[in-house]
Amino acid sequence: MDTTSPTAPVPETPMHSGLTDDEARTRLAAEGINELATAKRRSVLRIVLDVLREPMLALLLAGGVVYLLLGSQAEALILLAFACMSIAITAAQEARTGRVLEALRDLSSPRALVIRDGARQRIAGRDVVRGDLIVLSEGDRVPADALLIEATDLSADESLLTGEAEAVRKKAGAAQANVRPGGHDLPQVFSGTLIVRGSALAQVTAIGAASEIGRIGKSLSQIEPETPHLQRQMHMLVLATAGIGIAVSVIVVVLYALLRGGWLDAVLAGIAVGMAMLPEEFPMVLAVFMAMGAWRISRRRVLTRRASAIETLGAASVLCTDKTGTLTENRMTIAAFRLADGTVHPIAANVSLPPAFQHLAAIGVLASAPEPFDPMEKAFHALAAADLRAGDALPGVGKLLVHSYPLSPDLLAMSQVWQVADGRIIAAKGAPEAIAELCKLQSDQRNAIAAQVEVMARDGLRVLAVAEASWQAECALPETQREFTFAFVGLVGLADPLRASVPAAVAECHAAGIRVIMITWDHPVTARAIANAAGLPGDTVLTGDDLTAMADDDLTKAVTTVNIFARILPEQKLRIVNALKAKGAVVAMTGDGVNDAPSLKAADIGVAMGERGTDVAREAASIVLLDDDFGSIVTTVRLGRRIYDNLRKAISFILAVHVPIAGLALMPLLFGMPLLFGPVHIAFLEMVIDPVCALVFEAEKEEEGVMRRPPRRIDEPLFSWPTVVWSLLQGLMVLGAAGSAAWFAPGYGLDPDQVRGLAFATLVLGVVALILIDRSNSNSILSALLRPNKALAAVLPVVAGLLALALFWAPARELFGFGVLHGIWLAVPPLAGIGVLLALEGLKPFWRLVLQAREQKTGLAIESKVAQ
Repeated sequence: MDTTSPTAPVPETPMHSGLTDDEARTRLAAEGINELATAKRRSVLRIVLDVLREPMLALLLAGGVVYLLLGSQAEALILLAFACMSIAITAAQEARTGRVLEALRDLSSPRALVIRDGARQRIAGRDVVRGDLIVLSEGDRVPADALLIEATDLSADESLLTGEAEAVRKKAGAAQANVRPGGHDLPQVFSGTLIVRGSALAQVTAIGAASEIGRIGKSLSQIEPETPHLQRQMHMLVLATAGIGIAVSVIVVVLYALLRGGWLDAVLAGIAVGMAMLPEEFPMVLAVFMAMGAWRISRRRVLTRRASAIETLGAASVLCTDKTGTLTENRMTIAAFRLADGTVHPIAANVSLPPAFQHLAAIGVLASAPEPFDPMEKAFHALAAADLRAGDALPGVGKLLVHSYPLSPDLLAMSQVWQVADGRIIAAKGAPEAIAELCKLQSDQRNAIAAQVEVMARDGLRVLAVAEASWQAECALPETQREFTFAFVGLVGLADPLRASVPAAVAECHAAGIRVIMITWDHPVTARAIANAAGLPGDTVLTGDDLTAMADDDLTKAVTTVNIFARILPEQKLRIVNALKAKGAVVAMTGDGVNDAPSLKAADIGVAMGERGTDVAREAASIVLLDDDFGSIVTTVRLGRRIYDNLRKAISFILAVHVPIAGLALMPLLFGMPLLFGPVHIAFLEMVIDPVCALVFEAEKEEEGVMRRPPRRIDEPLFSWPTVVWSLLQGLMVLGAAGSAAWFAPGYGLDPDQVRGLAFATLVLGVVALILIDRSNSNSILSALLRPNKALAAVLPVVAGLLALALFWAPARELFGFGVLHGIWLAVPPLAGIGVLLALEGLKPFWRLVLQAREQKTGLAIESKVAQ
């Protein structure tokens, strides 16, 4: 009995004695270890110094020092705590960013079996040197780029580098220039890829950074992420507001001293005004929103690696997605059978195969390895396991594999010989034209099969043909599989199935004004079929060869209309992303392989797959989908829009609140009144009430139609002029109410301490009115009140309790300098708050009209820019 196996060890011959140990040590010392170069890390001190240069952190520290000098230790500790937290977060981010190259280095350095001094040795992958002879077998991870010297039925899974699930055949041969992963019958294997069939002997040609995976790592390390627009805008807003506050504070001190005398009172008034206008809440609220946003997104099985990506999500206008493992499930499944007579049977879950198709499935299983690594062979076994009758469709019990005939360059088919009770069965599978040759079909039969293959290929299927033969047990097996008398059994269509959630997710992206582009290494026909099934519009497909022939300007024009890119190399993904960004698009890029890492990092938002994704992709991305569900991207975009909307409400609210605080601090100077508020009052308002109230907006649900409006422009100002006007109007309303109470109360016999308490209470309840008004831009106050908000339910009692303590608890009342209020004066603050609420509610419909007009203008502007 012939028991030769296709995966037998490669024989060692005298000419394959490999390097000597001395030669290996010399090359290791001269060329370095087989790892990617480690990026130079910044020291902790350097990180802290760089962070201290940030304007927002400098303001936090300066504010803390000012409060310490004023003796307000609690407020100082709060600001200093946020400053330390910012430093700690930055240091942690530095450590995580460094894992990108570490993940590449670990991936590119598996254990290796080498031949040195004529003997096989198992060494660490990092010790492999150029020129080493490596022995590869089924299931091995390739330790370095190498040229095949001998190969037996060798196939490799190169999806790590190409993103393509189908394994590629390999054959020994002379070295070829400019060879890239992904092609069939190439003589090179690449570091980090997986051997799924056969065995080989190869000579290492490149290690570490010089390998294919190393070049990807080098391009990744050279990409510098851009500072998020919101962060830049917040810097400018904080600096501008701080500058104005300092200038006004100085003016107040000088004018107060000149007009009213008393430098001590002047300094107190200047400090109060300066504190009223200093925007220390802005960076605090931004940090809270980003942290809470990351937490909310994580509850949807999405990990946020860079909090700044959350605000960018709301502006995403283009989503570039890989096909394999992102739109599809990254596994081969059998989608359809076609018998020799042309009868078709699509495969459906929980539907048994008819007898004729059971036989076709069984032959396919027998033509595969008993314990397969190849994805297509796994698909045959999976179908047989799902339909048990397919596994028993052949006669004979206790089948034993006798011999294997591997694929060869001149015949892309393989056969397995099985011993059964009454003889031998030969099962063959391979390219349809190769099986037709084995079956010695006539030209008309071959033409009919070719037509059937074309029909199946148009559906995005990879097509294999299956044939069977028999052989007498007592006869010796022939040398080649061509000598069997094969009968054609049928065709098998395999596909990487589309994820069930993808069509709905793509449709929702389109409704939200987000364009979806598919970028894949797959064949253009398969790419078009998957794109059509996913709901991507258009039939035009640009290939990698098309991009190579295109200048950057031509590509920039093409990306405005083409939604399908096929046979795309990693560096070409970068070109596509950069072309889209050049057109003003805000690009989100999804991916899971090493080849996706540079484009993930270059995109405005990199989205990596968490389950099937490589460590490299996850570390390069801003966001990781833990469940690999494409539909989670849409959920994340919706949350991103909600977070940005709510952040805008909170910042607008804080701006509105500063107007009455600053106005009441200036009133004594302008109208000759006693000082109303000192530093302790401003600290209470800004460091307690404002941040607590801002949490209400963070917890707000999304606005109606949040996913039916176009994405905002990435350069859209945080404060548009309509928003600034609306905030100022709200602030002036509250200032009018609190200022009127302070102005008229002395005429009714209230002393300065009572006036101060009355103005303070009116201001606080006016702030509460602003919270209720600003909760929603699209709903009335009644509908907004009906929407649950746990933060609001907690904040209102807290604010009421703090105000009651300040007004009625003697120690707190003395600290704040408030007088006791009696009778009708206790009703003034709540009535004033209700009046502000009703007045602003009456103006809100006009404000909504302004917002709608602006959104329509934004949508038209985006469409016009894309069309250019």
